[in-house]
Amino acid sequence: MEQTLERATPESLGIPAGAIVNWVDELERIAPDFHSLMIVRHGRVAAEGWWAPNAPELSHALFSVSKSFTSTAVGLAIGEGHFGLDDPVVSIFPDEAPAQIGPNLAAMRVRHLLAMCTGHDQQTVDGADLGDGADLIRRFLSLPVADPPGTRFLYNTPASYMLSAIVHKRTGLNLVDYLQPRLFEPLGIEKPTWEADARGISMGGFGLRLRTEDLARLGQLYLQKGVWGGQRLLSAEWIEAATSLQVETGPELNPNPDWLQGYGYQFWRGQHDSFRADGAFGQFCIVVPAADLVVAITAGIGPMHLAAESLWNIVLARLQPHPLPEDAAAQQALTARLAGLRLVPHPGATSSPLEADLAAAEFAFDANQFGFGSLRLEFTQRGGALAMCGEGSERPRRLRFGRGAWRLGDSAAVRGWPGQHLAAASAWRGQPLAASATWPRPDRLELDVCLYTNAYRYTLTFDFSGPRLHLAVHVNVAFGPADLGVLVARRDTSVAHVQGKRRRLPE
Repeated sequence: MEQTLERATPESLGIPAGAIVNWVDELERIAPDFHSLMIVRHGRVAAEGWWAPNAPELSHALFSVSKSFTSTAVGLAIGEGHFGLDDPVVSIFPDEAPAQIGPNLAAMRVRHLLAMCTGHDQQTVDGADLGDGADLIRRFLSLPVADPPGTRFLYNTPASYMLSAIVHKRTGLNLVDYLQPRLFEPLGIEKPTWEADARGISMGGFGLRLRTEDLARLGQLYLQKGVWGGQRLLSAEWIEAATSLQVETGPELNPNPDWLQGYGYQFWRGQHDSFRADGAFGQFCIVVPAADLVVAITAGIGPMHLAAESLWNIVLARLQPHPLPEDAAAQQALTARLAGLRLVPHPGATSSPLEADLAAAEFAFDANQFGFGSLRLEFTQRGGALAMCGEGSERPRRLRFGRGAWRLGDSAAVRGWPGQHLAAASAWRGQPLAASATWPRPDRLELDVCLYTNAYRYTLTFDFSGPRLHLAVHVNVAFGPADLGVLVARRDTSVAHVQGKRRRLPE
């Protein structure tokens, strides 16, 4: 049966409700795409909120927060005697090891994978190649190891994959199946999913999807030194090692203070003697032992460091070591603030005279990097749809949208769009999305497409002011440029459905 964390008023836990309201205000000032938050103190939830259409029951893409769950699996497997911290990596994969094993590769141990100090001088596999069906173990072991392992930190997601592969090799189970009876079931974590490669090995460094409270439960387990509900799930020795400084970190990856405090075993060290699991674009599970505090966040933001800084400056600074007098007015204001959290669609007019003309048009794209072939726009009283075909395809994917308001759908309509290369294709099936369309001016349509249980929010701007359609594609966060290009399309009046044969879009 699912186990939830107990709830309590913020004041009973030594947190002024007004401080939480101030923090939420600051988060929304930082960026428009926070998705959820949960604050846990003394083992009880003081505050929780989801920016609708996000909701408590929805799982969220965690990106590199996945690494900390991989670390947990490694700690459990070591505790069960499947392998050791100082086992040579090549000894675990003799069939995938290169014919000539250099001294640095031979010296690489499991602990070096955990601490991101493998001796490589660059990330060993380009992110675009992860999950492409290749033998990632063989590829990892074949690359040069420039430095002696343990001598310097280099953030290296494929090292996390190798940890997953080790657990898989030595236990015969992928990470979800291995963790199910040992971690997920005891913590009440339901229906976890984790992307896997073609061999069934969980990706390790990314690809896990969980609910916000599930993140908080992991943090609480680590805060409680591995004990949950009176049962020891994970050794205190492992937790101490995983969350302690194992290697110094430099400013090359991120110059902000919370990324300069060092790295443990797939956990970051932070200011105020904290530690955390964190993932790209604002996924956090932050633990502050001295304050008996756990904070979970999901988001789709660029300035991750500002989320942590605001937590320190607004919430941590006002924590008290004892309960505070109950403040009914402040608690009511906090309840209303959290209940009113919403992802806000882009502003603009909700209709344009141009719609009547566009209803009879199809546009054919010039060759482009996205593989888009053609599109048409369909409008109804409440919204409409973007019907997009890939090059060489006659079957469109239809993305339905509201007029200045979200219309909910799923990610099948945007599968293959840019920004998705770090995930297996299966990871983009069935994810919810919300779409809204507005007209910033009569000849320009702006389509706002939010994958709200992931980090990505696309803005498609259709400019009809010239003889050809120009479509600018922007994404709120990305591992590369956020402005993804401008596509050009010509109006094609020769297609059959334009001549009165297309089906009317139902309301």
